[in-house]
Amino acid sequence: MKNRYFLLFFLALIFSKGLTAQKSTPDTLIAIPAEGEITLDGILDEESWLIGIPVSNFTQREQNEGEPPTEKTEVIIIYNTNNLYIGMRAFDSEPEKITARQMQRDFAWSTDDNFEILLSTFNDNRSGYLFVINPNGARADALVINEGTMNKDWNGVWYTATSRTEDGWFAEIRIPFSTLKFPDVVNHIWGLNMERNIRRKKEQLLWQGWSIDYNLEQISQGGKLVGLMNIEGLQTVEFKPYGIAGMEKMPDENMKYLGNVGGELNYQISPTMKLNLTINTDFSQVESDRAQVNLSRFSISYPEKREFFLEGKNTFESNLGGSARIFHSRTIGIHKREEVPILGGARLLGKAGKTSIGLLSMQTSEKDTLPTTNYSVIRIRQDVLNQSDIGVIVTTKNNGEHHNHVLGLDANYVTSKIFGDKNFEFGGSVTGSYTSGITNKDNLAYQAYLGFPNDLVEYNLSMTGVQDEFNPEMGFLRRKNYKVFNTELSISPRPKSISWIQQLEFVPFELSYYLTDNTNELESVYLEIIPLAIEFKSGEQFEFNIQRLFDRLDEPFEIVDEVEIEEDEFWNTQYELQFESYSGRDIVFESAVDWGEFYTGTRMTLENSVEFDIGEHFNMSADWERNRIDLPEGSFVTDEIGGRMEYEFTTNLNTSLYGQWNNEDDEVVLNFRINWIPQIGSDFYFVINQLLNTEGNKVRMEKTTILAKLIWRFAG
Repeated sequence: MKNRYFLLFFLALIFSKGLTAQKSTPDTLIAIPAEGEITLDGILDEESWLIGIPVSNFTQREQNEGEPPTEKTEVIIIYNTNNLYIGMRAFDSEPEKITARQMQRDFAWSTDDNFEILLSTFNDNRSGYLFVINPNGARADALVINEGTMNKDWNGVWYTATSRTEDGWFAEIRIPFSTLKFPDVVNHIWGLNMERNIRRKKEQLLWQGWSIDYNLEQISQGGKLVGLMNIEGLQTVEFKPYGIAGMEKMPDENMKYLGNVGGELNYQISPTMKLNLTINTDFSQVESDRAQVNLSRFSISYPEKREFFLEGKNTFESNLGGSARIFHSRTIGIHKREEVPILGGARLLGKAGKTSIGLLSMQTSEKDTLPTTNYSVIRIRQDVLNQSDIGVIVTTKNNGEHHNHVLGLDANYVTSKIFGDKNFEFGGSVTGSYTSGITNKDNLAYQAYLGFPNDLVEYNLSMTGVQDEFNPEMGFLRRKNYKVFNTELSISPRPKSISWIQQLEFVPFELSYYLTDNTNELESVYLEIIPLAIEFKSGEQFEFNIQRLFDRLDEPFEIVDEVEIEEDEFWNTQYELQFESYSGRDIVFESAVDWGEFYTGTRMTLENSVEFDIGEHFNMSADWERNRIDLPEGSFVTDEIGGRMEYEFTTNLNTSLYGQWNNEDDEVVLNFRINWIPQIGSDFYFVINQLLNTEGNKVRMEKTTILAKLIWRFAG
């Protein structure tokens, strides 16, 4: 059987004809100095736009790779000493069918017509700044590192305006050079690529690197931006103070009035290096975590949502696979999902030559039995070869009586030139921890991996080990004392002879094979086979998969209250059907059903979600997951329900109402938020958080919090 799978892999590899000409002429865009002022109104009528040198040689990546676009796109770039200006003309023969449903900052751009531009200011084939707009003038942005890893939580200071006519939609973008980091040279050469999406046609156009094996974020496949000379981006100081006022009411307690002040001071040490200082760091405007019903014996990792930690999160990444992280910022200022006050801290982010540097140090306050604690991390990456890197990470947690230190080394080789134009990567890492008060004998973790991530054939292989006393207290471990072998093969042909199918997918195997590290006994197995998955030309997707699972319990496991599974070895088989409608429609829904064996009994899971886009201002979504578990030890049902409503008055003023409930916690969590952006870089939030207890089929108010927060940006 294995021989058959590997034969399929190599046959698909041999007969996959990757397009070798993913670049078209011109592949260099020349920026021209602007003549006079540019009024940002989305109408490209200034003289500078007339003398600029446009490019329009976009090519389809989807739906028909390598084909000319069905609609013309034209881009011009001009500049002055302090700003980069981008003019974009998105011609459309049916302008009444342009899709633009969103207006808020950081909109979900995969559902709208949009224009994306990626600037690699260091021209390093690795990193860049991504800016995205839609026809409503909504803005989104991201930092891109390592040729595809995106930090969508980065928020830069930049501006845009759009307009629509009978010829299509048009945009002007102004990016202050102070928003970007770039080398201190006279003549600049930047990496550049651009993408336009025409959502109703599922048409994706790229300027360069339009092979289906690549994405826009793979900046090494892009073109170049030249012509920038004598630009100035060094904005020495940025100050963002905040003030908070509010109240909190707990049951059977008097109203408690809240107030606080603090802020951030950002100092640009050099054009490529920035220092951030923060005091009384506050995250009261952040939306509540989505509570999850955990039916496994392993801990759950909750995502980071706090802006200060999100901005540079990719810089500090150094993972050991999905079950282990060396650094997870939620360990700072959060304990058992409760906030711990942060007194302040400092962060240094930037690049010196080919060396990326990240330093972070935060001090938390005392709270209950928790002492004041320092959390620090250093991450350094060195670019090597064309797309590869080596790196080191150090974390340290110290409260005076207890300390924990972690040191990790990693290396990653990446190329997009194997077999002519295919992607290939391999690498590894080794990490050790030291914790006061334990023996620190079996305190290592390690990983080795290789990947062939391409459109027709994707293959991944890795081995990860975590010893019993490896203890990254600033990281996250889903489990300890294990070694796991992971391998996956996916074959995804695009049959030209079937007009209604965009792509098929077959997964002969996706296997995770866990052994207990210190005994080499089989601990867990996850095997998934996908006999068939289909992406239709219309955008809908369907999948059927089969899962074979093994779990060894060395001690009793309480799934829910009063339902406990005794220690034993369990082999289970489960089946799943999934369906997802096209995300570019006004109504989008996803549905999945999973059924089969579960420990000593059976389990059926239903998951459903729906999104409604009602014009460009109002959006709603809801989701529901139900698990029905039938065991000899006891039967039970779990329900998780969530919902959201959003109304965008303008691109700088929006409201949202979010709610969630599950029958394990028996709590309703409601979050209402208004976000007003009086000027780019400043924010006003008005937030109401309401906790309701639903035990015993009664609704009781548990905790009410009302807050107003103003963050104002001063720069000079």
